[in-house]
Amino acid sequence: MNRAAALKSYNNVQVDAGVESASAHRLIEMMFEGLLTRLAQAKGAIAQGNMELKGKKITDSISIVLGLRDSLDLETGGEMAANLDDLYDYIQRTLWQANLKNDAGLINECGTLVSQISTAWRKIGKT
Repeated sequence: MNRAAALKSYNNVQVDAGVESASAHRLIEMMFEGLLTRLAQAKGAIAQGNMELKGKKITDSISIVLGLRDSLDLETGGEMAANLDDLYDYIQRTLWQANLKNDAGLINECGTLVSQISTAWRKIGKT
């Protein structure tokens, strides 16, 4: 097994172990962390002119946003869940535009919104 394959395998095991032992709250935190990482990677890919990687990272980001939307309980979450759903929808659409236009500024906007939500989510977990 080459070094890159070994490292990827280790990372997969590490992530799998983290997911298995995580609370529901921690799983959402992990999704935010993964989303912010992929947004940064997409911006880096744009800066390097690597459009294939940019497309993959934005697609991965949109998949995570879809997962966040799926985690919402719109029936019992009331106005808060509805507002988050609207915000996630906005982030999805903005990422789609960022992909079409190769616009790092739109990715930054999404990253700022996700960071704010993530910070609030972490504070909820500490109460």
